[in-house]
Amino acid sequence: MAEVLILSGKTVSQHVYHSLQPRIDSLTRSGVIPGLAVVLVGDNPASQIYVNSKAKRFDKLGLFSETFKLPENIPENDILSLINDLNNDNRFHGILVQMPLPEHLNESTVIRTINPEKDVDGFHPENMGLLASGIPRFIPCTPKGIMRILEYYQIDPSGKHVVVIGRSNIVGRPVSILMSLKQEFSNATTTICHSGTSDISYFTRQADILIAAMGVPEFVKAHQVKKGVVIIDVGINRVEDDSKKGYTLVGDVDFINVAEKASAITPVPGGVGVMTIAMLVENTVEAAEHLVSGGVVAGDL
Repeated sequence: MAEVLILSGKTVSQHVYHSLQPRIDSLTRSGVIPGLAVVLVGDNPASQIYVNSKAKRFDKLGLFSETFKLPENIPENDILSLINDLNNDNRFHGILVQMPLPEHLNESTVIRTINPEKDVDGFHPENMGLLASGIPRFIPCTPKGIMRILEYYQIDPSGKHVVVIGRSNIVGRPVSILMSLKQEFSNATTTICHSGTSDISYFTRQADILIAAMGVPEFVKAHQVKKGVVIIDVGINRVEDDSKKGYTLVGDVDFINVAEKASAITPVPGGVGVMTIAMLVENTVEAAEHLVSGGVVAGDL
C-alpha cells in the first residue's frame, strides 16, 4: 500500500475527551452535572449497542445519562408525552431519540417535540435552520466529528472541492453546509451526489475531499477517485462472511484499493463512528454550560 495518512477517530476522540475534562470539572464545581436522556424504542440490536456505548462513555467521564427504553409498539402520543416530560426535567441538558424509529412513529414529529435547546443531536428544524444560516446552536454529531478530524490533522478544506455522497439530514446535507461556511477550516466548494445523480464518478473524480455517507458497502472504488484525495468514510456496514463472528464491518469505500491512491483516509471501524459519540458528549457539555452561564449560544443571537 502506498504511503497514506490514517485519520484515526480514536486518536481525535481521546483528544476531545481530554480537552473537555476541565470544562466538565468546572460545571461539577458549580453543582451541575451535564445530563443526557436517551430514548430507545424497540429492540434494534445495533441501536442497543450504540446506546450502551454512549452510556459507558458518559459514566467514564463522570456525566449523567439515563436511557428510557420503550416497547416497539408504543403509541406516538406516549413517546411525545415522555419527551415533553424530559423537556421540563432539569436533570437533563440534552435529549436524544435513537433512530431509526418504528414505522408507525413519525420521526419528524418526534424530533420537533424536543426542546431545541436540548436537541444535542442538532436535528430539530430550528437547529437545522440555524446551521444553514451559519449561526449553529448544536451541530449534528457525525458532521461535527468529520470537521474535527480534518481540523486535528490540519487538512484545511478552504478552496478545495468537497464531494459528498449522500443527502441525509443526519450527515450529507449538514456536512455540506459546514464545509461551505465562510470560516476557518471550511470555505470549500461543495457538491452533493445522491441516488438521482446520473454519473457519480464524474464528480467523485474531481473531489479533493470525498465524504461517503450512503450506507452501501464498498461503493466507492479506486477508479472513481483521483490521486491524493482525502477520504472520509462514514459508512459502517455488516458484510456476512466465514469468520468467527460471521461478518466483517466495512465502510462505503473500498478501503484497500482506494487507500493506494488517497493521501489520507478514515478507517472503518475506528474512524468517524467513534467521533459521533465524542461530539454528543461535547454538545451535552455545551448545553449545560449555556444553562450555567445564563448567556447565549450562537443560535440565540
